[in-house]
Amino acid sequence: MKFSLKAAVVSAFSVLVASPLIMAGSASAQTAPNGMSGSYIGGGVSAGVTNDATVGGNVQVRLNSSEAPVSFRGAALITGESTAIVPTITYDAAIAPNTNLYVGGGYSFVTDENATSPLGNKDAFVLTAGVETAVQRHITLYSDVKVGLDAFENNNDVAVAIQAGAAYRF
Repeated sequence: MKFSLKAAVVSAFSVLVASPLIMAGSASAQTAPNGMSGSYIGGGVSAGVTNDATVGGNVQVRLNSSEAPVSFRGAALITGESTAIVPTITYDAAIAPNTNLYVGGGYSFVTDENATSPLGNKDAFVLTAGVETAVQRHITLYSDVKVGLDAFENNNDVAVAIQAGAAYRF
């Protein structure tokens, strides 16, 4: 059952990532909204909502690619017990002026595998989906969900963490 849950999550994620790429060619005659560009660094809150629920902070970085709608991101999900370092690559879709929806994947590196971070207690593959919007020239608000696959020792459970914060955009 747990393997089929993973397969379903990966399949759904694949559809989310592939759909905008496939539909981009057919929508070329339409005017797309200008999404948010630029890179940022920020911080906020993080909450792990599975198994041992944890609340902590997060630091997030976005490095924008000017060549494609792709960003390189890094996040540190921090609690007093452990930290999950999560580098990801995302596809960024403009959904409104100065606003992007993003989906992607990466890997979580947990600093102390004996303690629970917001994203589990062991290293794991991660899927992410979120939204970001520029509210002023240098201020961005972001929120996302990260899902760690097989992120707990001694079981195959997924870990789900929710982040929200504000960032300085440059």
